Amino acid sequence: FNAMSMRLATADRNRRAFVADLTHELRTPLAIIRGQAEGIGDGVYPGDQVHVTPILDATASLDSLVDALATMTLADVGSLTLKREAVDVPVLLTSSLAALQSAADAAGVRLVADLEPDLPAIDADPARIRGVLGNLLSNAIRYTPSNGTVTASARRSGESVAFGIRDTGPGIPSELRPRIFERFVKGPGSPGSGLGLAIAKDVVSAHGGTIEAIIDPGKGTEIRFTLRVAR
Repeated sequence: FNAMSMRLATADRNRRAFVADLTHELRTPLAIIRGQAEGIGDGVYPGDQVHVTPILDATASLDSLVDALATMTLADVGSLTLKREAVDVPVLLTSSLAALQSAADAAGVRLVADLEPDLPAIDADPARIRGVLGNLLSNAIRYTPSNGTVTASARRSGESVAFGIRDTGPGIPSELRPRIFERFVKGPGSPGSGLGLAIAKDVVSAHGGTIEAIIDPGKGTEIRFTLRVAR
């Protein structure tokens, strides 16, 4: 009975924390949308691109948050649908890097592909794994200083392919390291939702893979995950 009571109390605390964090993440973009829209409606701001763009950006943030919550909910109930197929690893990785090239250029960060030759195809949902790679690359670019490097690697590891996204940033603060794959956990001043790594873990786990963080304080962080080779 005591063990059950403790589990219920823990679940209730987690639920309350989740609602509080979600409320915080929703409040900022909603405040931007309301402030800009009211300013335009009252004639304080002109309805030009400069004042409409923040509304569109905030709407995009809300859209991403809704997608993230939908993915987490499906993963929680074991209903995350995967459209598996044999996926070419070099094509997957290089296309993911190309999609983030402009963001890397703007940040002054160099993107590097480090691929082992003759990699086999993986058994995966390409859209969901592109989402994982895009999220990890975006995080790596965000935390890498100008003139730094983000490296995307892939190696054969038994019956799996091991992927790695490594940055040359400051590393993850020690107090966050045990919790980085939990929901809404993020570093000080991070503009993200704190859901990216949690969703990456959900998606990789749904594929039967593993994910971990290798942290070198002051020198960078590498997120590694594995996906099974296609039969």
